[in-house]
Amino acid sequence: IRIQDILDKVQSVRPDADLAMLQRAYIFSASHHSGQVRLSGEPYLSHPLEVAYILADLRMDDATIAAGLLHDTLEDTKATREELTSMFGAAVTGIVEGVSKISQIHFESKEEAQAENIRKMIMAMAEDIRVLVVKLADRVHNMRTLQFQKPHKQMLIAQETMDIYVPLANRLGLHRIKLELEDLSFMYLKPDIYSQLTDWLERNHSSDQAYIEKVADELQKMLSDNKIKGEIRGRLKHKYSIYRKLIAQGLSVDQVHDVIAFRILVDKVKHCYAVLGLAHAQWR
Repeated sequence: IRIQDILDKVQSVRPDADLAMLQRAYIFSASHHSGQVRLSGEPYLSHPLEVAYILADLRMDDATIAAGLLHDTLEDTKATREELTSMFGAAVTGIVEGVSKISQIHFESKEEAQAENIRKMIMAMAEDIRVLVVKLADRVHNMRTLQFQKPHKQMLIAQETMDIYVPLANRLGLHRIKLELEDLSFMYLKPDIYSQLTDWLERNHSSDQAYIEKVADELQKMLSDNKIKGEIRGRLKHKYSIYRKLIAQGLSVDQVHDVIAFRILVDKVKHCYAVLGLAHAQWR
C-alpha cells in the first residue's frame, strides 16, 4: 500500500477530505519510524499504511485515518504528545493516545469472565469510539502477518483476538472485520481442521462461482418480474462459520451442504418480506 492509494480511496468517497493533513501524517510517521523494521523484514511504515488503508476502506473520517498512520508513534518512537497536538490537533492526538493505552493492557487470563472484563475495560477506556476502530484495523493487519511470529505467540495472539477483538468488532457492527478476524484466528487455533476444511472446499466447490452467478441471475429476474429494485450478492460462507455449524450440529465436513449464502438488499422494509416470500415460493 502506498500513501497515494489511501488518498485516492479517501477522495473517491469524500472529495472535500483534508488530504494535506493525511500527507503530513504520512511524512511524520515515515520520519519517526525510519530505520525500524517488522518481523517480516519490511519497513515498519508498511504497517501504519496498511492500517490507514483499512480505515479508508471503512470510510472513516480524516482524523481517524490520520490516527491510523500515526497510531504507533507515541508508543514506538520518540514522537511526543505535544508534537502530535501542534501538527494534527487534539482529536487525532486523542485517538492515538487511546490506541496506545489499549496496547499496553496485558491479557494474562483467557477465562471467558476475564475476557468480558477486559472488553468492558477497553470500551470504558475508549472515550472516542474511533479509538476502537483504529485498534481493530491494527489487529487485522497484525493477524494478516501473524506467520512471522513464533508458534507460541501465534496461538496467544490468535486466542486474544478471538476472545477480545472479535466480540468488540461485532459490538461495533463491523461485520466484515469480525469475519476476517474469526477466519484468521481459526487458522492458527485449529490448523488441522482449518486445513481440512480448506481442502474440502477447494475440492468440492470449484464450480461455486458459476452456481452463484446462475442463482443470482434467477433472483434478479424474480425481482425484475415483480418490479422490485435490489442488489444481489452471493458468496461462500466464511470458514469459521462453517466450522461452528459442524460443532453445533455434530456434522462431519461431508455432511455440510449450505456453504453458499445470498444476500438481497432492497430499499423498503416491505420489499424484504416480499422478496423472502418470492424466494420461498420458488425454492421450498
